[in-house]
Amino acid sequence: MALITFTSDFGDCDYYVPAVKAKMLSINPQLNIVDITHKIENYDVAHAAFILKSVYKEFPKGTVHLVAMNSTSNMTDGFIGIKLEEHIFLGPNNGVLSLLTDYEPGIIVKFADIHVHNSTFPTKDILAPIAAKVASGAAIHDFGGPLASIKKMIPRNFKATKKQILGHVVRVDNYGNLITNITKDVFDTLNPGRFTIEFSRESLTKLNNSYDQVEPGDCFAFFNSLGLLEIGINHGHGADLLGLRHDSPIFINFEIES
Repeated sequence: MALITFTSDFGDCDYYVPAVKAKMLSINPQLNIVDITHKIENYDVAHAAFILKSVYKEFPKGTVHLVAMNSTSNMTDGFIGIKLEEHIFLGPNNGVLSLLTDYEPGIIVKFADIHVHNSTFPTKDILAPIAAKVASGAAIHDFGGPLASIKKMIPRNFKATKKQILGHVVRVDNYGNLITNITKDVFDTLNPGRFTIEFSRESLTKLNNSYDQVEPGDCFAFFNSLGLLEIGINHGHGADLLGLRHDSPIFINFEIES
């Protein structure tokens, strides 16, 4: 299946997205191009990586994922392709692809100079043709040589002891719900049975199973489909009402019997 996903901060009111798609379709009109989102906050590579990391495994293995973030920045060291869990990712070597995984990808290719040229629109002129050809059966090795490692960005990680987990908000979604970096597996391992979740001026002593398990206007907390702790206010914009935002701290304190 010639399947490509496309993620960018291009928005939906300019010519950028259709121009990239047109370039790919001019190479193979049979391509199936799926938009993940083009409403990433401008230049926010962490936002792009979080969205893509959350969904790419839902696509068939062999899918090509085109990522357009800060492609013209002077922080970009060329353009690369990586293979990760049988998926192919193409994008700028600026750290965005490093946030998809905690380990070095098995295959890293830096695209050769013959495929890379000066452009004010490298997603269309450089990455789109390679994405179309790879999705159509070419190997990423056809477009460059091996690279030892990719440019790294360090994600915000939680800290955990037997008494406490300290995490942070990593995403405020469209509803104002706050997704944290606290994982269910770590919570389940440390949880002695009694705990308090503290954020802003609020505290909770139990987890819910869904948004509507509390009354409208009340706070909820549960582990979402990503296995991450999510908090918010039922029928309310939790971020605004709680005064929380990206990187705000979230505490889980465990009551350990002496």
